[in-house]
Amino acid sequence: MQKIVLASTSPYRRVLLAKLGLEFETASPNFDETPQPGESPAALAMRLAQGKARALAETYNNHLIIGGDQVAWLPPDTIFSKPGDFASAFQQLSACSGQTLTFYNGLCLLNSKTGRVQAAVEEFRVRFRPLREAQIRRYLEREQPYDCAGSFKAEGLGITLFQGMEGRDPNALIGLPLMLLTDFLHNEGVELP
Repeated sequence: MQKIVLASTSPYRRVLLAKLGLEFETASPNFDETPQPGESPAALAMRLAQGKARALAETYNNHLIIGGDQVAWLPPDTIFSKPGDFASAFQQLSACSGQTLTFYNGLCLLNSKTGRVQAAVEEFRVRFRPLREAQIRRYLEREQPYDCAGSFKAEGLGITLFQGMEGRDPNALIGLPLMLLTDFLHNEGVELP
């Protein structure tokens, strides 16, 4: 079996990929993540996932390279990045109160030996409860999700902020759609489990 490399240094993606029980290494791709003018959230997620995988193809030229990226979108036109601090996270969660946030998860599996590319975007939606200021403050002080787009950790206390979730794979919400990745790996001859 070809070696696997995850084109990401995200600790969340690393933990998710480890669930599959495969040996892999991680590498940081050098790729410009600036959105293009007029680019839809889904197109952005796809371009970033493919770009990250391709950025490592020369260095890892006989590997299965996994590129992934997630875009959090609040209609009509807000894309959330990682907040970085309390004030930005508070602003994001306040905007999400009573709203539905859509996560577009771009996933690319590049076989750098054959050049074969498998890529798709998986959507996952989160409906937020109406959130009170005090509730947002308590949550942010306890969990400090400042490195998470949307300002929550669904695998932790963030789940208490939701009214509902909609999507095929809850792993996509954390950053790596494992069901889709399993399909891609299977197509490359990687049998799971």
